[in-house]
Amino acid sequence: MRLRALLETEALGLRLLGGEGELDRTVRGVMTTDLRDPSRYLSGGELVLTGLAWRRNSADSEPFVRILASAGVAGLAAGEAELGAIPDDLVSACVRNRLPLFAVNEDVAFATITEYVVRQVSGERAGDLAAVVDRHRRLMTSGPAGGGPDVVLDLLTTDLDLRAWVLSPTGRQIAGAGEPLAPGVCAALAGEHLAAVRTGRRGPHRISIQGITYSLFPIRGHGRGPAGPAARDVRETVLSDWLLAVEADAGDWPAERLDLLQGVTQLIAVERDRRDAARTVRRRLAQEVLELVQTGAPPAEIAARLRVAAPVLLPGLGAAPHWQVVVARVDWEGGDIPGGPVAQSLLEEILVDPSVSGPEPSDRIAVAHAGDEAIALVPLPSLSGDAGEDKGPDSALHADELLAAVRDPLAAGLADDGRLTLGVSAAVHSAEGLRGALEEARHARRVAAARPGRVCAAGHHELASHVLLLPFVPDDVRRAFTARLLDPLRDYDRRHRAELIPTLEAFLDCDGSWTRCATRLHLHVNTLRYRVGRIEQLTGRDLSRLEDKLDFFLALRMS
Repeated sequence: MRLRALLETEALGLRLLGGEGELDRTVRGVMTTDLRDPSRYLSGGELVLTGLAWRRNSADSEPFVRILASAGVAGLAAGEAELGAIPDDLVSACVRNRLPLFAVNEDVAFATITEYVVRQVSGERAGDLAAVVDRHRRLMTSGPAGGGPDVVLDLLTTDLDLRAWVLSPTGRQIAGAGEPLAPGVCAALAGEHLAAVRTGRRGPHRISIQGITYSLFPIRGHGRGPAGPAARDVRETVLSDWLLAVEADAGDWPAERLDLLQGVTQLIAVERDRRDAARTVRRRLAQEVLELVQTGAPPAEIAARLRVAAPVLLPGLGAAPHWQVVVARVDWEGGDIPGGPVAQSLLEEILVDPSVSGPEPSDRIAVAHAGDEAIALVPLPSLSGDAGEDKGPDSALHADELLAAVRDPLAAGLADDGRLTLGVSAAVHSAEGLRGALEEARHARRVAAARPGRVCAAGHHELASHVLLLPFVPDDVRRAFTARLLDPLRDYDRRHRAELIPTLEAFLDCDGSWTRCATRLHLHVNTLRYRVGRIEQLTGRDLSRLEDKLDFFLALRMS
């Protein structure tokens, strides 16, 4: 808006004292201050409101006005409530520095002027931004992307003073304007969004974290979610859709601004769809390799296909990398939702380092799906010694680390009727080892599936013989076995607070060493011997026998 418009609004009670030739200046904001030097809070284009509390004598006016003029403010409005008439020294200083000066009638509150300016400026900015967004949408839908989501978020910041970020369903930052959000904040925002979607709440969803309110808008591409064809089940897309987090409370926004933000999400969705289409090549490569491995193709044929895949997934890599296989499965209660495509999209995101921002890192992940399983081929660069000796992969994946940062938001998206299980193989360096790596990852996923929880993972290092067998023991057999051995101890602990179960766990962990176990539990050896004797008495077992130690060990692992 222009300064001239302020004079034309009688309700503001403004009277021009100087600067008639500067009334076409653009007002970009409003600020109230009584600081002698407010320069650190000025960015240019503001209408500055002051009650003149900074003025002690006539010599103060010139420095104050010079600071405002240097900062590029649009004009100064001084209240008459403090001193009555506006001092002549202030009027003269504004004339010398070509700064428009208004007098504010004592009956008009600064809040009235502030509200009017903010409303007018925001409305004009929203209209300008809507036109820019519409123009940008046409460009993106008809040709190459014009800078991606970051360009759109920059528009929100510069034109509406809104800080915003695009996040993946795991809470990883895809794009952002301004400083990146802390990982914990990203995870909390993603979790709140997924929980709101699963409970059917209408967006935008609002959440307050550390005193800051965020509004969350879903980003759905063409044909995604309830708005897509055939009103697809939300569970098919909830774990793959991006979201837009805006640092503002959208609860009191006018409909025009909400519509504008919806347009922004549609614009970002165009870019999301384009990147999804680019994944087709990588998915096809993974599918071809997987089919060769599962049909028992000759290693030379598999190796040839891997040589084609390596440059796509690791551009610039000189030698063939090591490979790891990751298997994931998403199961929904009722079994009516296919889990393979959901697990495929989710695994493509999980395998990206959560601390890395931007969409590009996911461009090096190749994931296929077979039935309800998603299977990823993950290339790992190799380290070489001075003589070219291969030292193995330098960035191998670990099951627990993969899920550490994403467990909470994913659990919110899975809610009470979904489950994600994941298995990770050891690294292999040849086509011959790929089939074994696939089976190893599948076995590890089954071990994870035997554990409680909505989000579980297991790695190849956990496939010791006894652990490998446990997931295949029928549930009723497991319950009967553990109850027979451990229920007498649990009942005794409940009645006497004797801590027999923790004592048994520590005793087995210490390989039956009385001294080490007593030290760990901070007990006298005689007290430990008494507890172990009570365990043997209640269960009829002998902890000096290997067979009985093994039974207790398995019972504890299955409980």
